[in-house]
Amino acid sequence: MKSEESIITQCRITEYPRPMPEGMFDPMPQVWVTFENGEEKMLFEFFPDEIDFLSDDFIGLNESQAYYLRQQKDINYIQS
Repeated sequence: MKSEESIITQCRITEYPRPMPEGMFDPMPQVWVTFENGEEKMLFEFFPDEIDFLSDDFIGLNESQAYYLRQQKDINYIQS
């Protein structure tokens, strides 16, 4: 039996790259979350010209739901 996943209580999204061409080699934003058990984890990076997030998007979700949110935003971008 799978145990319940911990809930995200805090989220921060790192800095976005500078506009091109200056930001060509800047790192992509990362989504960092803190779970209710105190664990902090970097979930993923994303391309801000394709999808976007707010920190509040992740509060109250578990890790699986956070990845599902990213997947849905990727699908919506690809289908647009």
